Amino acid sequence: MASDEKWNSLPGMMLGLARQWPERPMLRFWRGGGWQRMSWAEYAMAVASVAAGLRQKGVCPGDRVLLVSENRPEFLIADTAIMAIGAVSVPTYTTNTKADHAHILKDSGARAAIVSSAKLARTLAEAAGLGGLDLLVAMEEAEDTVPWAELAATPPDLAMLVAEVEHIPPGRLACLIYTSGTGGAPKGVMLPHRAMLANRHGVSDFIHALKLPQDACYLSFLPLSHAYEHTVGGFLLPSFGIEVVYSRGAEKLAAELQQVSPAVVTSVPRLFEVLRARILAGLEKDSPFKRRLFDKAVSLGLRKQDGPPLRLWEQVQDAVLDRLVRDKVRARFGGKLRAFVSGGARLDPGLSGFFIALGIPLIQGYGQTEAGPVISVNVPWDNRRHTVGRVLEGVEATIAADGEVLVRGPLVMDGYWNNPDATAGALIDRQDGGAPWLHTGDVGEITQGYLRITDRKRDIIKTLGGDMVSPAKLEGMLMAEPEITQAVVAGDGRPGIAALVVAAEGQEENVAKAVARVNGRLSSIERIRHTLTLPPFTLEDGLLTPTMKIKRKAVLQVHAAALDRIYG
Repeated sequence: MASDEKWNSLPGMMLGLARQWPERPMLRFWRGGGWQRMSWAEYAMAVASVAAGLRQKGVCPGDRVLLVSENRPEFLIADTAIMAIGAVSVPTYTTNTKADHAHILKDSGARAAIVSSAKLARTLAEAAGLGGLDLLVAMEEAEDTVPWAELAATPPDLAMLVAEVEHIPPGRLACLIYTSGTGGAPKGVMLPHRAMLANRHGVSDFIHALKLPQDACYLSFLPLSHAYEHTVGGFLLPSFGIEVVYSRGAEKLAAELQQVSPAVVTSVPRLFEVLRARILAGLEKDSPFKRRLFDKAVSLGLRKQDGPPLRLWEQVQDAVLDRLVRDKVRARFGGKLRAFVSGGARLDPGLSGFFIALGIPLIQGYGQTEAGPVISVNVPWDNRRHTVGRVLEGVEATIAADGEVLVRGPLVMDGYWNNPDATAGALIDRQDGGAPWLHTGDVGEITQGYLRITDRKRDIIKTLGGDMVSPAKLEGMLMAEPEITQAVVAGDGRPGIAALVVAAEGQEENVAKAVARVNGRLSSIERIRHTLTLPPFTLEDGLLTPTMKIKRKAVLQVHAAALDRIYG
């Protein structure tokens, strides 16, 4: 494990660690039909080459550079190199639409982009419009781009770069991460180096307490463009000497858990829903006796977690079931798992209880892009599964008079890029001139130091997969179609988006076509998976305000049972 040395910046930390651990495996990735490894020394030299290459191509301090790629070593190398030369990294989803990319390019003022594929290069070039981009780099062969290999072949001066990054101030802007706003237009969250470094400091005791072996690895599954993975998988966990293994995708994940045997995995609740369904489906093929053993293991496991304490003879039963049932479940996850962390959306206590009862250390954390992004996390040895754990060391949390969760500390963003009004609404200055409070938009309570989120103050939808979706945007697009007069979208904590729509007179049979047209203009995470056609929302039934605005929460409450049915 790395010492708790003070670093001023992410590149300073990463290049400093490369000097400590030159031969230590840092990254593992699938290429050429097999797993390949990259050492810390190889990573550092690659960062120095790409940094020099970017400078030669005209990238200057303060320039914003879009980074659009799947999880792969080049992502982290480019990310670190951009920050090392004083530029600002703008990690962006590969699944974004051309319109999303166009908005981010325009809003951030980025004149350079690094992409992974020829398809993304074409999309970015089209999104940039007539002015084009001053620099477009592609990791794979693509027309009208600068080859990644050209940057990577630039003669490096690692010693000079190491000396430079030691002088990066912690308050310098490191990255812009775009997150959806209530109006639908993504906002650029300004995260300085200190925010991510504060996250690292906050989880340090937790990581050390896990007592991970020297060869421990982390399976990186969430996109590196996601604020959580960008901080945790990109910088935080590697900085503790944990090798990062880049997953090949959801369809390979089950096999990779057994091949890689990770000590730590992070994901969103949707994955755990899928894994539970697979386990239960497999159980259907077993004998009634094995199913009874499984059910008993779950029952006793929950008792150990929640009480009351097991009696002596039940403890003996539980020990036997640990060998007969739980060992087999743990083997499906590689057998070395110390922490399976869920974030990005609410984790149902029943779902977490299922895995904990079966010996899988599933813990829930909480955070926001605007907070680096980690605010709190549970720990395996004191897992309060109905909460999101204790706030990290160095984070102050309180509950406002209206129940909203407020946090402050060095992890909090500097504000939203080019959006002072949104910044003023999210960061409320203290009257005594101290650090501002971040208004999270979540309603919660703190009991015995544990934070529990009870509701959302804002109407942003957070799906089961952890994706943030603006209902206002989708509802506006649906009601712009001639076949639809009213619309409310749902999906908070659900596996995908559903639309509750009212058809225009005589257009009931054409609603599906209208929804399909809207889906054609949406990114994959925003697309409507289920549609329910309803009678009109009216003043009389309490679903409209006096000014004829739809009461979203009321509509969702009235039709909660119907939504439960369509989600199955």
